[in-house]
Amino acid sequence: MNQDRIQGFLQELPQMRQDLPFSPEVLRTLFVQTGGGSLASLEDVGKTLGQDQGLTTRILSLANSAYYGLQAEVQSVPRAAAVLGMAEIRNIVLALGVNGLTRRYPIPEDFDLGEYWTHQFLVAMVAKELSDMTDVGKPDNLFTSGLLHDIGKLITALKRPDDWAAMREKAESDEMTDSEAEEDYWGLDHAVIGALVLRSWDLPATLVEPVNWHHSPDLSPEHSTESNVICLADCVTHAVTDPEGPYLERVEQLCQAVDVDMDDIMEVGEELLDSDDIEQFVNILS
Repeated sequence: MNQDRIQGFLQELPQMRQDLPFSPEVLRTLFVQTGGGSLASLEDVGKTLGQDQGLTTRILSLANSAYYGLQAEVQSVPRAAAVLGMAEIRNIVLALGVNGLTRRYPIPEDFDLGEYWTHQFLVAMVAKELSDMTDVGKPDNLFTSGLLHDIGKLITALKRPDDWAAMREKAESDEMTDSEAEEDYWGLDHAVIGALVLRSWDLPATLVEPVNWHHSPDLSPEHSTESNVICLADCVTHAVTDPEGPYLERVEQLCQAVDVDMDDIMEVGEELLDSDDIEQFVNILS
């Protein structure tokens, strides 16, 4: 029965590009304009995003949130891109895109959207720090992958709430991680589900593959070092938020794999957890 359910679910995922709160072409063009080697100007990016006035308004709302701590209010997308950088504008648009899905589908009562976004941002920030510490990947790209790493959980909750609830119950009753419960329940985890959706949004492999393999980085055919970083960032975030959970041993293993001091990265995770910088950003999204 679960195999039939997952097959039907997987067939629906590419169609979710139509559920974005803006045209998929806006996202495609934005990634071309903000990618490496692009000659696009700040005004070009502003023009692309200005095709959707509602999107522009939401971008400026987030850009002016306490998370960024700007000295003065920015009043245009090109100015926001100049102050924050192209990659940050891209992250804001992606966060708004993901969050737009929650306007199209009802969220299960037990799904805490604020907690979800807090975890995404913490993992993203730890991943960016890890990239700087290890010279693995590009910090901005790993931040973006961290921001998106659990989108498969959200999509499952929105599109298959009964299955999501059953897997959560299984994880709790059998003392499994979420990904272990998902694998046991229907043979694949949220990482694969998220990657399928992100590919349908035309996101580049450098962002999607670390999401796809963040629970099994050893199996990644490409981008395995970046997948290790996202996996470690995820485990560090879980370990500092749930010290009694099963994550510390995995953190130790992954620290050896990416050659980083465990005490150093755990300290980074704890400092980020204690910071309230992202609270306003998360509140706007959730």
